[in-house]
This record gives sequence, structure tokens and C-alpha cells, in this order.
Amino acid sequence: MKGTFKITLAYLKELGACREGQREFQKAFPDGGEYQEVLDRCAEEGRFDFAVWLFSHVGPTEDVRTYNEDIIEPDKNIFFAGRLEFSGSVSVKRIQAGLGIEAGEGIEAGWGIKAGWGIEAGWGIKAGLGIEAGWGIKAGLGIEAGWGIEAGKGIQAGKGIKAGLGIEAGWGIQAGCGYCVFAGLRVPMSSWESLAVVTAKSKPNNLRSGYWKPLEGSDEKTQ
Repeated sequence: MKGTFKITLAYLKELGACREGQREFQKAFPDGGEYQEVLDRCAEEGRFDFAVWLFSHVGPTEDVRTYNEDIIEPDKNIFFAGRLEFSGSVSVKRIQAGLGIEAGEGIEAGWGIKAGWGIEAGWGIKAGLGIEAGWGIKAGLGIEAGWGIEAGKGIQAGKGIKAGLGIEAGWGIQAGCGYCVFAGLRVPMSSWESLAVVTAKSKPNNLRSGYWKPLEGSDEKTQ
């Protein structure tokens, strides 16, 4: 599917869109609009709630959007249904892609970073809220999130990995040689078991904080 897929009010009703969403859509696109065009308007208006709903109900596209210059705009949102590629650094408010996100340098968001596939940066990855990828997360430098970090596959960083809450990986969690993994930095130790769980197939050798809980079916033991 391409981002030119036409969305109409009738289609949104069929998907079960709320009345507010229908009303706002009809106001902005009285004759309907292309999927990516609607997502771009959500980004402009800061309607992350509408964008998330569209991502979950319409799904990803095969499109690729490439930025050949640094994107340093702290108030900017980027919602893209396909794959995002940045040749340099990107520092914005929030990023979400239906497929993967890749940057030649660093990725930073004042709020969250989310991709349906993988997230990869030549430098560091940092978010004020959560970082989530359907596949793996990989950074040449450190990975840091104010909330949790979650990946369907592995999480790998050239330096340290820090999360305000928990860290979850379908595969392993690996920080750079000599660096450590920290979870639960925003909650007291008494809350680690519920709010700062670290889960993967094997326990990171350099885990320094958080409550370790192995994935179901692995040979690791809770410690």
C-alpha cells in the first residue's frame, strides 16, 4: 500500500472512528484525503492521538521519506506511514513511523520515538518519553529514554543504555564494552518489580539497576 491511499469519511466510520475524529477529519478534508496527507496534518496540529489511531487501523505503507539535511526543530512532529531515513541528525518533538527509522547521526525526541520495524542511529538515540520498535534498536553511542525502552528483537548500544522505567527486548540487551544498563532511574527501588522490569532472553552482564525478569521459555532465572 502507498501513502496515496484515499481516506474518506465513510471509510473512517467503517473503521469505527470516534465522533471527534470524524468531525475534525471532515473539517480538514471535506472531500477526503490521502493517508499520508492526513498523517502530515496530524503532525502539524500535534494530534498524536489521531495519528496513533490511524497507524493501528490503516497500517504501514511501502513509502520511503528521506531527509538529506539535519532536522533540528524541537516543536516538530513527524508521523510517517512508511520508512524514515535521515542522512544526518534529527531532533524533534516526536517521531513515529509505520516501518523503520534510520539516521546517519543521532535521533532525539522531546517526547517519544516509535517504529513499526527497527530504529538505528549512527550516534545516540534519546527520547524524553519512550522508545519502541517492532524490530531491533541500535545506536553507535548511547540509548536513553525518560520512560521505557521496548524492542521486538535486540537492543544494542555503543555506550550505555538508560531508561526511566523498564527495558524489554525479544532478544538480548547489550551496552558497549565497559558501559552499563540502567532501568528504573525515575522510580524508587521499591517500585522496580512493577515499574522497572528488565526482560530479555539473557540477563545483560552489566545490568546495574532495575528488576531482572527473563522472557518466558528462557533458561535464565529471576534474580
